[in-house]
Amino acid sequence: MTMADRLLDYYRAIEDSSVRMLEAARERDWDEVVRCEGTCAVLIEQLRFRAQTERLPQDEREEKSRIMQRILRNDAEIRILAEPWLAQVEHMFERPAAVLH
Repeated sequence: MTMADRLLDYYRAIEDSSVRMLEAARERDWDEVVRCEGTCAVLIEQLRFRAQTERLPQDEREEKSRIMQRILRNDAEIRILAEPWLAQVEHMFERPAAVLH
């Protein structure tokens, strides 16, 4: 396995985590969504660190681009699924105007 393969593996792992996150969102398992989001955040930080010293060859950049497009589609669907839940959470933390005075 070359350095570039390992770098591309981070993109693949992020995509896998985004797929698990989407599946959890479809099942309305918000705790699992949050866990997967944490996994993605760690992988993204590791990728950023590695990408400072490693570069993907041109042919692997095309695969990276396809992976990123799938991740973005997953993210968009997750956001749509999460909107009602997020609105409910926000409503729980809202205070009535009378309490604020």
